[in-house]
Amino acid sequence: MLRLSLALVALLGLAGTPAYAASPQFGVGAQYDTTHVYVAPGDVDAFAKSFLATFGGTSSRQVTATVTPTASSTTSQLLQTPVGTVSLFGFKTPIPYPFGAERTGYLVTDLDKAIAAAKAAGADIIVSPFPDPIGRDAVIQWPGGINMQLYWHTTAPNYPAFTTVPENRVYVSADRGAAFTHAFLAFSHGKVVSDEEKAPGIEIGLPDQTFHRLRIESVFGRMTVLVTDGHLPFPYGREVTGYETADLDVTLQKARKSGAEILVEPYQSGERRAAMVEFPGGYIAEIHAVAAH
Repeated sequence: MLRLSLALVALLGLAGTPAYAASPQFGVGAQYDTTHVYVAPGDVDAFAKSFLATFGGTSSRQVTATVTPTASSTTSQLLQTPVGTVSLFGFKTPIPYPFGAERTGYLVTDLDKAIAAAKAAGADIIVSPFPDPIGRDAVIQWPGGINMQLYWHTTAPNYPAFTTVPENRVYVSADRGAAFTHAFLAFSHGKVVSDEEKAPGIEIGLPDQTFHRLRIESVFGRMTVLVTDGHLPFPYGREVTGYETADLDVTLQKARKSGAEILVEPYQSGERRAAMVEFPGGYIAEIHAVAAH
């Protein structure tokens, strides 16, 4: 019954309501959204080198700054690749709570209005707005315990679109799946592009089982919602982002040569071949490609 209601909420329950249709949308574009990666200071350079060697792209100049509302110090840099962007932090001080648990940062056109929209959609504001060196930030939490950061920049950035849009991989329980999906769709004005009640369990390391998977697209990019019972083998659930490449085998060769470890060798599910990779410093990512027919 819960899964049926989740599908109906996702596919039918929001777009037709007057409040949803009339509410503004505050996203800018997927190329302005980042995955937050925290590694030990000694691993920052090795991670950046491996990540860029795997996917291509460039790094911004590394700076040392305070990016939290209370006292702290971290190196900070932006790794921009054709398949996704990383905000990389190497904290030199203890990391203030709740930072480090937010998975992504979304650039918005108006921070205060975006926060109000998120709150109206069902999010909790767990870090109220605060200034950073280049703008303002806040941290929100969606039903199911999914933390995200919202950003606003004083000077609007101008980044090229991705070659392929990465996916935000969200693991939620069956009890909170409907609430999360309802809230995020209301905020993002997104749409469900697939809703598979019995997706192949091999996608979460359980080849003899099935699970409920939804895929969402919005101005913030792609999202895969994985509704599970939490009985997940390592490393599933530890990855935050899935990166799409043109050739999975070539990408994995580059990852290996640059110091990354292949945790799950390539497998195929439907039209996707995928693998799980751990980069220096401990960051785990799913990497996939469209399977050849």
